[in-house]
Amino acid sequence: MGDYSAVSGIKVLDRAVAIMMAAANKPSTLNDLCETTGLPRATAHRLATALEAHRLVARTPEGKWTIGSALPGNRNDLLTSAKPIMHQLMEDTGESIQLYQWTETTRTCVATAEPSQGLHNVVPVGSQLPLTSGSAARVIAAFAEITIDGATFSQDDVDAAKRAGYSESVEEREAGLASVSAPIMDANGQLAAVLSISGSVDRFKPSPYKKFGTQLLEAAGKLSASL
Repeated sequence: MGDYSAVSGIKVLDRAVAIMMAAANKPSTLNDLCETTGLPRATAHRLATALEAHRLVARTPEGKWTIGSALPGNRNDLLTSAKPIMHQLMEDTGESIQLYQWTETTRTCVATAEPSQGLHNVVPVGSQLPLTSGSAARVIAAFAEITIDGATFSQDDVDAAKRAGYSESVEEREAGLASVSAPIMDANGQLAAVLSISGSVDRFKPSPYKKFGTQLLEAAGKLSASL
């Protein structure tokens, strides 16, 4: 068993960092984390679960702990891969493209691709939007497997998004606005981001998915594969 020793003198911080370092070194079971850090099982589980909520660690499909998508290096890799794919999607559709990441009770826009002409739905990078409405929020609820209090959509909508691999919304978050979104999954099968196309309801008829779904899913598949 490895021995845990404090570095900063702030015990809970040092223990959390030890968990992160162990998960970054290799995908680890809870027993692995305990052996590597020397922490008691209950403590290791509590800290790993808290770090998972902040996406600093994540779980593989096998249930092992690994590094999370919120760490800067992982986000940089995501953005580097996303930029050309998002630009091409914008060129193919003529609409605004956004990339969102789940940030606890919100979704944060981390990248955009905007057409140079025309009136479009501009979401500034860094904007934090609620998880209670919109196609991207539905995708986060479905693929992060979380329950969103006060959502304007139903559990049936979330289940449908999980089955289909996308979700669409029409004037759900804002009047006159429509969108369609798909999940970006990392190599561990975890939700890394959500790719969205959004714009005027009139341009998204007969439905956001029927208009742009094929292009969106192709782009989302490329981005997921690149991770």
